[in-house]
Amino acid sequence: MPAAGMSEIVRTAQAAGRGVGAFNVIGIEHAEAIVAGAEAAAAPVILQISENCAAYHGALEPITSACLAIAGSAAVPVVVHLDHATREDLVHAAAGLGVRSVMYDASALPYVRNVDTTAAVARWCHDRGVWVEAELGEIGGKNGVHSPHARTRPDEAAAYVTATGVDALAVAVGSSHAMLTRDAALDLELIAEIHGAVSVPLVLHGSSGVPDTGLAGAVRAGMTKINVATQLNRAFTAAVRASLNGDAGMVDPRRYGSAGRDAVAVEVARLLHVIGGAGDPVSAVE
Repeated sequence: MPAAGMSEIVRTAQAAGRGVGAFNVIGIEHAEAIVAGAEAAAAPVILQISENCAAYHGALEPITSACLAIAGSAAVPVVVHLDHATREDLVHAAAGLGVRSVMYDASALPYVRNVDTTAAVARWCHDRGVWVEAELGEIGGKNGVHSPHARTRPDEAAAYVTATGVDALAVAVGSSHAMLTRDAALDLELIAEIHGAVSVPLVLHGSSGVPDTGLAGAVRAGMTKINVATQLNRAFTAAVRASLNGDAGMVDPRRYGSAGRDAVAVEVARLLHVIGGAGDPVSAVE
């Protein structure tokens, strides 16, 4: 089916009190696995292409074109989304390639500059039918410079949404990017307070460090878009190591690539059940 619109998927989930899984792509195997997992779970899904991913591939266009093609042939609604773009030119490039959802990250800027810059990006995007997510509160762990103890104030979140006109807001509530253990304790009371203060959907970054019970609790408290990256990389890496089994000779990349892809698909399906309220039918990858 054609690539889906972010607003339709996220607003529908928000109204139903469900979460939507947003999973970061590194290569085409990740994109294929994420969609396969979503199809297994019969759930919509978001393919996220980060600024770092574009740099890894040398340009935004190759991986974006692949993701759009995979999304277009999926049996479930799939959104292709630009994640953590700190440069306006990258936002413009993504829109030019047909991406209709972006996350513009000005969280490292002072508050006033964050507001002014994000508002300008949001106006530009909305003029072109592009959905915009932003971040307030410097969620911990990214580039090793943000405090994992940062918290977004509900009143500031409401003022920020009004001033910028963004369509969704990522907030700092106790998670941290790139965690290798799943023991982050979210502030569920704060999530509920922010949810009550703003009208737009809330986004949880750093979800790989949050245990299943925390993810389900976050959705119940008011989170809608749940971003996952590191957890998929852990699943991929574990499967690749198992498939090699100490083999020091030449190995066909398709052998370990398919093993990693299959493991990611299983983990995506599992997580979609957790945040979608359908339970946990598949064993966890820990």
